[in-house]
Amino acid sequence: MDIKAIKTKPFIDQKTGTSGLRKKVSVFRQSGYIENFVQSIFDCLEGFEGKTLIIGGDGRFYNEKAIQTIIKMAIANQFGRIIVGQNGILSTPAASHLINKHEAFGGLILSASHNPGGSDGDFGIKFNNASGGSAPESLMQKITERTKVIDRYWMVDTPDIDLSKIGTQTIGTMIIEVIDSVDDYAEYMQEIFDFDLLKNYFKKGIKFVFDAMNAVTGPYAKRIFEKMLGAKEGCVIHDTPMPDFGGLHPEPNLVYAKHLVDMAYSENGPDFAAASDGDGDRYMILGHNFFVNPSDSLAILADYLEEIPYYKGRLYGVARSMPTSTALDAVATAKGLPLYATPTGWKYFGSLLDNKKIALCGEESFGAGSLHLNEKDGIWAVLAWLSILAKTGKTVEQVVQEHWQKYGRVYCSTHNYEALESDDANAVMHHLTEQTKTLAGQQFGDLTVEQAGLFTYTDPTTNIAEELPVVEINFSGGSRIIVRLSGTGSSGATMRVYYNKTMTDTAHLNDDVQETLADLIAAFNQISDIKRFTGREVATVIT
Repeated sequence: MDIKAIKTKPFIDQKTGTSGLRKKVSVFRQSGYIENFVQSIFDCLEGFEGKTLIIGGDGRFYNEKAIQTIIKMAIANQFGRIIVGQNGILSTPAASHLINKHEAFGGLILSASHNPGGSDGDFGIKFNNASGGSAPESLMQKITERTKVIDRYWMVDTPDIDLSKIGTQTIGTMIIEVIDSVDDYAEYMQEIFDFDLLKNYFKKGIKFVFDAMNAVTGPYAKRIFEKMLGAKEGCVIHDTPMPDFGGLHPEPNLVYAKHLVDMAYSENGPDFAAASDGDGDRYMILGHNFFVNPSDSLAILADYLEEIPYYKGRLYGVARSMPTSTALDAVATAKGLPLYATPTGWKYFGSLLDNKKIALCGEESFGAGSLHLNEKDGIWAVLAWLSILAKTGKTVEQVVQEHWQKYGRVYCSTHNYEALESDDANAVMHHLTEQTKTLAGQQFGDLTVEQAGLFTYTDPTTNIAEELPVVEINFSGGSRIIVRLSGTGSSGATMRVYYNKTMTDTAHLNDDVQETLADLIAAFNQISDIKRFTGREVATVIT
């Protein structure tokens, strides 16, 4: 086996975060680009020689090509064992579980999450550490700096591995194990949930649809819902992972999963419908003629979670991302649970999970997780919802309506302004930040600003305070507006504007969401002057 040191050039545009590196496929296909980034990761790690590395991805275009490169580099860099999903397929939560189960050094997950796929789409690589969660920001910054000066990478000259064949192969001292992508994860879900309860639930003839959006969760959903739980064959749609996701945008929301929404709102639609995203860490829940807002979903999971035996006596704290509505707060208060409101980004949840501060967490962008993994987990969230429905015998709408009657309803919506020019988006944020200095006491219609400014988060595990470039405007009565720029896209800038308004009047628990939030939307337009800076009058995507 010939190990070679191959010269490379630095790529100074490789800005990374805990979500790893995301770029257009055309960027990753540059000569030496993947090699540069992967070697930079290896160069910044310590003590991995002879250890296990997990590798897999969501099946998007360039997945298998990248995996073959990474395997040859891992061999050259002296890892001792590689575990890779069959055909290169592993959902992000499944990869996280494998890292924990096999006590691996870490894992390389190939995905751009919910971003579009195909030869003209996006690609991504991220490193998860031994906890199964995203690498800390300090490591990713170190990797970024390394990409700017690296001049060589290590590679072995060996034929490609047959990723379609389950079994063990040996190259030099390296053991390469190709495993069934679903087995371990499905077995783990059986440890968490009462599969007998769920089997009996499906025997009652529930109309169930799960949309895998031609992304990674198709094989997992087919195995778990249809084969193991006895859901009607064919209830899992778009179940085959495709390099371009079959033309779908694999983000489970009201816009990109409209076909599923239309199905749920049809006369003979399903009683329960769900979807997951590109790499399997996000989810959407629908009942017949009913959509469950992800903020409400998180609050309802918190209210019911201990009825799942795995969590009995283990719900010791909960967390939400700061933009997520305050629906969770009411449940935490009623149950006497510690509540943490974190900045956006899984690393904050990961720290709380690792330090056993929380047992449940989630965000407004259709992501939730628990102490079972240090990652978001879409299939898990759907199984948790199925468990609630099976245990209560109620419909999705009944569960949510009863929750609102008990705790009140927080009307919330996210308005995304996508593909903005970066300079324009930054100009809006600068203007907003300046405006917050004088907003207190100002009125916008019937709304009065109580407090405004940038969000500061103090990490309870370190007591270190961090001011974030996130604008928060709080109004009397509990209404609020939050604005931030998102880094999940591969080009341009996305501005996310979050609106929240609490309603406890039982006569107004089923009003139209956008109409209820209209005064907040008008206030944002006035305060931000977004049309002047960007030319946009309305958001690209509203959820």
